[in-house]
Amino acid sequence: KGAGFVLIATTNQPGLSRGYQSRRELDRMHEMLRRSFPLDDILVCPHDETDHCPCRKPRPGLLIEAAFKWHLSLDHSFVISDKWQDSEAARTAGCTSLLIKSPWIGQAHHDFILPNLDAIVDKVLMLKQQLTYA
Repeated sequence: KGAGFVLIATTNQPGLSRGYQSRRELDRMHEMLRRSFPLDDILVCPHDETDHCPCRKPRPGLLIEAAFKWHLSLDHSFVISDKWQDSEAARTAGCTSLLIKSPWIGQAHHDFILPNLDAIVDKVLMLKQQLTYA
């Protein structure tokens, strides 16, 4: 955030449409996230896989919505996650994907796999500097 980035969380929450998660519970989770990270926005896909909506990751709809809403250039944006669905959405939208090493990274496209969030922040700052001077 201190480097000038807009920080946006995008999340699939199919429990909303499946009926086993309440909006109130999701709001509490988001409040915890906001206390932990200086987020500018949280965008949610409430749909189930069977809905085939364009916002459910690995489709890029939430990233495209974020770019439109916040006037972002996706080819200068970074997606940080521990799941392959996010890196696939990043690839489709033209973002750089950085994955935290986890059991959920799968075999999908990714630009970088790093051991922890600190290493990812360092990499993003380095990449931002390269984009600035390119």
